[in-house]
Amino acid sequence: MAEAQNIPVGSTTAGQIAVAAESTVATRMSAPASFDVADFPVPHGREEEWRFTPLERLRGLHDGTAVATGDGVKVDVDAPEGVVVETVGRDDARIGRAGTPVDRVAAQAYSAFEKAGVITVPKETVLTQPIRVTVHGEGGTAYAHQVVELGAFAEAVVVIDHTGDAVLAANVDYVLGDGAKLTVVSVQDWDDKAVHVGQHNALVGRDATFKSFVVTFGGDLVRLHPRVAYAGPGGEAELFGLYFTDAGQHQEHRLLVDHNVPHCKSNVVYKGALQGDDAHAVWIGDVLIEAAAEGTDTYEMNRNLVLTDGARVDSVPNLEIETGEIVGAGHASATGRFDDEQLFYLMARGIAELDARRLVVHGFFAELVQQIGVADIEERLLSKIAQELEASVA
Repeated sequence: MAEAQNIPVGSTTAGQIAVAAESTVATRMSAPASFDVADFPVPHGREEEWRFTPLERLRGLHDGTAVATGDGVKVDVDAPEGVVVETVGRDDARIGRAGTPVDRVAAQAYSAFEKAGVITVPKETVLTQPIRVTVHGEGGTAYAHQVVELGAFAEAVVVIDHTGDAVLAANVDYVLGDGAKLTVVSVQDWDDKAVHVGQHNALVGRDATFKSFVVTFGGDLVRLHPRVAYAGPGGEAELFGLYFTDAGQHQEHRLLVDHNVPHCKSNVVYKGALQGDDAHAVWIGDVLIEAAAEGTDTYEMNRNLVLTDGARVDSVPNLEIETGEIVGAGHASATGRFDDEQLFYLMARGIAELDARRLVVHGFFAELVQQIGVADIEERLLSKIAQELEASVA
């Protein structure tokens, strides 16, 4: 039913499958959630959900010592005609509908933000141009909350672009009405010293389709927690991710797909490349199939390409099943070195080493990049990958 592969390259890979007889089985996938930061103790680093994260590099986001400053981040929204863009107070009923914070930083972000952004695509509206949200760090500390809501049968693409330098904790809610189709591209292209911790909550309506691309390049520490739940049967979720981890960077992606209603689908594919001393990537992929979720069809995969010595990957797929009435469920994880034979093959045919490395890595990521569907973002990502490779041999 599932495949787990580990190729040790200064890396660790682990997989688990649990078939639960009762829904009361306690796992970290069913950890209690809360909007109140007081419900979460200050982490010490030995907890399962924090054991890979260097807490000292969170700049106080985890223990309440990080204080918001006026020069945290600047947010701009460029939306096509027909889209409603609002800034609302904490009492707006749309905030928090998609999901509840599941760790102390997410709860801190929820407790500390002053104004939230809400982007609404009215029902049956089909956008032909993306909604672009630019989040630019201006050197300070910020807590933020963003809501993207699609009405029934609406269709939209949203690009959220993170640049600059900041210490940011943020929650993002995606609410899809029945039959809606939403594609989200979240790009983390921070400066070298930035810290970004975020929880992304998607609530997928009946027969709705949610497609997410999480792309992480920059930052000193980036820890993102995409989560999906379903509001009705027939929903589909595709979660794609791409990360390129350089020397000294910590990039962590922790996913949960909660199949809580019948006859829904999910597909998860994350790919990463690492290079340089102390480059550390963490991928945690959790899929929970609840007892009521008969007819579920799900699969998750993580692949990592280690380009140099000194890099480390921790890849942990987890699958918990509480019903035997499913269409299919499985997972796979693989971590491996750069293929020297493939490189030799290309160089023997007159291709320079840098160009050969670029071709191999380009092919590794191309399957994901080409599915984004936003031409300028695709070109930018491929250019960024080329720049990373050139820097490694400079």
